[in-house]
Amino acid sequence: MSKALSVDLRERVVAAIAAGASCRAAAERFGVGASSAIRWWSLHRRVGSVAPGPLGGDRRSGRIEAHAPLILDLLGRTPDITLSELRTELAEAGVDVSIASLWRFFARRRITLKKSRRTLPSSSAPTS
Repeated sequence: MSKALSVDLRERVVAAIAAGASCRAAAERFGVGASSAIRWWSLHRRVGSVAPGPLGGDRRSGRIEAHAPLILDLLGRTPDITLSELRTELAEAGVDVSIASLWRFFARRRITLKKSRRTLPSSSAPTS
């Protein structure tokens, strides 16, 4: 996994820009990408710090987690619902999700949706 560049380097690049160098010139001087220098300068102006934010982690599940009570309620009302049917029910409620995101939602909760095979009842009439 990638690692953020040091805060010391970021501060030196921002200091050079504050002293009058262009972002591209400061980036070249310190051996970093121009886009990094531009982002750090922007971050410095907005927040006042160039410290990196957290890396990694789940960034997408929050959208579906916001609808967890609705999803779990639908599952409680119809325990044998398929993911496709659940997706349709959610779409009717105004929640647009993919089957894959529903799959991950249930996997995080260790909820499995297994269908049992339907078998034909055995016939009690003798065959001749």
